[in-house]
Amino acid sequence: MMDVAEFRRRGKEMVDYIADYLENIEQRPVYPDVEPGYLRNLIPSEAPVEPEDYNDIIKDVERVIMPGITHWHSPHFYAYFAAASSYPAMLADMLCGAIGCIGFSWAASPACTELETVMLDWLGKMLKLPECFIAGTSGRGGGVIQGTASEATLIALLAARCKVINRMRASNPQLSESEIFSKLVSYTSIYSHSSVERAALIGGVTMKKVSTDKNFAVRGETLKKMIEEDKAAGLIPFFVCATLGTTPSCAFDRITELGPICNEENIWMHVDAAYAGSAFICPEFRPLLNGIEFADSFNFNPHKWLLINFDLMSFVTMFPHGPIKRLTCRGCRWSPFSSFVLQHWQIPLGRRFRSLKMWFVFRTYGIQGLQTYIRKHVSLAKEFEKMVLADENFEICAEVIMGLVCFRLKGSNEINQKLLERITKLREIHLVPCQLEERFILRFAICARTTELRHIQRAWSHIKKLAYEILQESSHCLKELFCQYIPVDTQ
Repeated sequence: MMDVAEFRRRGKEMVDYIADYLENIEQRPVYPDVEPGYLRNLIPSEAPVEPEDYNDIIKDVERVIMPGITHWHSPHFYAYFAAASSYPAMLADMLCGAIGCIGFSWAASPACTELETVMLDWLGKMLKLPECFIAGTSGRGGGVIQGTASEATLIALLAARCKVINRMRASNPQLSESEIFSKLVSYTSIYSHSSVERAALIGGVTMKKVSTDKNFAVRGETLKKMIEEDKAAGLIPFFVCATLGTTPSCAFDRITELGPICNEENIWMHVDAAYAGSAFICPEFRPLLNGIEFADSFNFNPHKWLLINFDLMSFVTMFPHGPIKRLTCRGCRWSPFSSFVLQHWQIPLGRRFRSLKMWFVFRTYGIQGLQTYIRKHVSLAKEFEKMVLADENFEICAEVIMGLVCFRLKGSNEINQKLLERITKLREIHLVPCQLEERFILRFAICARTTELRHIQRAWSHIKKLAYEILQESSHCLKELFCQYIPVDTQ
């Protein structure tokens, strides 16, 4: 059994191991070379009866765990979106685990509830959100930390569903809840994250996909037409999820157009800015958030781009009573602290002291430090865009606004799929694809805190080398095929 003396010693060893891991992470292959089921054969089929030596456990981290790790914080990782990481956040996570409170209510741990409320206000002010989203001391608006954007979207949809049912029954008491429920319809972009559609599935309502413009953004005119058609068919539009920074291409739905329509139609507009939201702390990107004043709720993930380790998602609403009314099992009198029960804003009842990570990171880096970090990632993405544009064999497929570059080899989907397959197989860098207008696209996202220009240059050289090999092979195959059909001159 580990006593406090050994814990002190082992804890220091673990900090050294973590520091060594992160300091040397780029020496490891970014993507694992294992097959599904690899791990089961490396460990016993049952738990040990007798305690094992801690040294053996630590040795098995390298033998069992590390071979199956995709190294998200490697500077060779360009897949998905950034997963934030910083030393202050790790230290705060350690303290969170040590305190170990289950902060479902104010009384369960006052500091857990109060710090979270204040940190969400700090964050809202960093983004210059409208006052109606700030809790302050009056508790009129406010936020809560969720695990992921998936949870936030579901909470917003459930609150919107509750609101429209109550409104419809108030105006027509003869309507049953089931009658209203069957006619509810929600909307989101064809390029929104799959979690938005999943929220509708869990919420038991219809969700319709809205087509986009040439920049892959939802426009007001398109949404308005769909709403009018659905109302004429006897349906009840009640919820719109707009995306600022879509997963495939980092496109921005036009919430300055969508918001007034939603307000006029009494439709709840939720804004999902999971990745891009962090950048709004920079004045040059804040205009992309214009129109948020029309929204009923808003979420983004500091655990993507604000140096706060997973999991920490910010969800704010100007109607905090909405989630509470929908998710509470007992009466809850609204008050910012004494009766403010955060369990009513989320799916699980228990919650960790995650706001410690925000407090540590915001104070360690300051707003200027966080802005510098985001701007560096954006500048690296712009450098990669220049490299792609300088090569006539490649093309850029979407506007580069933040830290994501969508590009491809000019040609068929098949040749781009082959390029990605080779990149993945060699494991020097890691990318993932997307589909835009049925075209197979490669996504290059600046992700790691330690990514520098030299890593971008190395990645581009690697991509070009593999691309040219594939183009030469294709050219050779076409030449052979062409020769087969040339008539042989027998004279």
